Amino acid sequence: MTTSSRASAPTVIPILDKEFEDFRTEAAEFLAGNRVEQQFIGFRLHQGVYGQRQPGRQMIRVKLPFGGIGPEQMEAMAQVAEKFAPLGKGHITTREAVQFHHIPLAEMYDVLRTLGDAGLSSREACSNVVRNVTGDPWAGIRGDELFDITPYAAAFVRYFVRQPYTQALPRKFKVTFSGSDADAALTPIHDIGLIPRVRTVDGKEQRGFRMVVGGGLSTMAKDAVLLEDFVPVEDFLRYSEAIIRIFNDASELRVNILKARLKFLVHRIGEEAFRARVYEYLAQDWAKEPRPSVESLLMIEDESALAPAASNLDVSVAPTAERDAFARFVADNVRAQKQAGYYAIEVLVPQGDLRPEQWRGLASLITELGAGRARTTQAQNIVLRWIPGANVLAAWQRLRDLGLADAGPQTIHDVVSCPGTDSCKLGITSSMGLNRAISERIALMDISDPLTSKVLINISGCPNSCGQHHLGNIGFHGAAMKNDARQIPAYNVFLGGERHEGSVAHAGTLAKLRLPAKRVPEAVERFLKVYEGQRHDGEEFNTFFARVGVKPFEDAVEDLTITPEFATNNLQEFIDWEREGLYVLERGEGECQV
Repeated sequence: MTTSSRASAPTVIPILDKEFEDFRTEAAEFLAGNRVEQQFIGFRLHQGVYGQRQPGRQMIRVKLPFGGIGPEQMEAMAQVAEKFAPLGKGHITTREAVQFHHIPLAEMYDVLRTLGDAGLSSREACSNVVRNVTGDPWAGIRGDELFDITPYAAAFVRYFVRQPYTQALPRKFKVTFSGSDADAALTPIHDIGLIPRVRTVDGKEQRGFRMVVGGGLSTMAKDAVLLEDFVPVEDFLRYSEAIIRIFNDASELRVNILKARLKFLVHRIGEEAFRARVYEYLAQDWAKEPRPSVESLLMIEDESALAPAASNLDVSVAPTAERDAFARFVADNVRAQKQAGYYAIEVLVPQGDLRPEQWRGLASLITELGAGRARTTQAQNIVLRWIPGANVLAAWQRLRDLGLADAGPQTIHDVVSCPGTDSCKLGITSSMGLNRAISERIALMDISDPLTSKVLINISGCPNSCGQHHLGNIGFHGAAMKNDARQIPAYNVFLGGERHEGSVAHAGTLAKLRLPAKRVPEAVERFLKVYEGQRHDGEEFNTFFARVGVKPFEDAVEDLTITPEFATNNLQEFIDWEREGLYVLERGEGECQV
């Protein structure tokens, strides 16, 4: 059992000083030329340190299991952004982790120490391991949950981190826990997804999980299939271990790195055959050996005990001049918790980037106005929890001072994207630059229609879907076009994807068109006009798309797909967003498979 003060969130992943010292030693030996690069890459990836496209610079990915973070951890994020990250920011990812970019290897030990002192770990945040375990950011406070998944998500992390058989899997392995059937954590796109279930056995309530397996995005998206509709909480780690052991033993997956994810095995042999294989593994000797109990691994924290006294939310307390803006913020960003008198605020974080003063401002806000607890989301936002109703106005005012009071998270104003060519070796295009360009175009459109506002946009800088482009109602992934010897940054288009809470997450349809990058904001506006001009009353985007198909959208942008001619008057077509030089496709070898 773990308890904590409001100033310090529980440490989920044990922090080991020896790993820091080993990293310092190995990094120094590598920089001195005494280590083979390929072997050193594998070593640093297990510590969450990833090579960038810029020579001599590294990215560190900080794990936040189930997105959980407190003020002490936020202060550590601020220190890393301030002292070590040249861009002066931390980036929230679609895996609820935080990344810092462009850090020299020689400084990485100090970064790891700063994070570790605050109970933060980057252990196994990269490489072919069990990655950051994501979770429903409203778990524990949502009214439709059967029980809080948080302790069990923490138990999963503690059970599998540093396990010998998880250190060299065929490929990465992604797990998520949703708090309810609304499935805010997107279980269909994960290797393992878990949703709470409760049943009555001999008059007693028994907790368990619905478990799905074999989902994933990237270049060949697959939906997870059902493993079991009810696995008792006492057994969910054992079932998960069987799945991971099957994955680790699947030598055929190691032949082709492009088809080495669990989804390829599950969908090749089928749901029933995979379920049978899980039962075979559960009957093996390893499953009979002593294991830590689930109960011994749980992270138990009474967040309610850390919160100020409950109170009701009253919009009318806002000053008259601010009341309309505050009311809109409350409608778009604030959700009542199941605990009466408390509210959760979803903060829209543009491009998922937070500067040091914003990290510190959020830390101060949740400490002074709430329970000192927050969670990152797969939409690259952050949810501030346990804010009494009487404190919501003050929280909004503080967020406004931090530049974080924009209304409309999980709406068309909340565009999701990966870093792209800002740092990633695999990046093809400047997805972050396009994010800002689309966001500016949407702001100029001054959208007030509620149905249009619900349209979600996702961008990835390459086909690998770190920006989850498959799941946007409108999605884009980086590509390239060519005019004679000249290259042009471009995007492929997906339509009809789904990631709204309360809907079943699924991949969209690839349209038969490719757009030069500089024309994408115009294409977004035309797509929205097609939708607004032809929809039925009350018809949401995906329902409309299912009815009319892809052709009206393709027709609307046909002229935009024409390859531009290289000439002085359209030189910008050959320069990517937020870049200066002519575009050249430069794609390195990613390290995920090392």
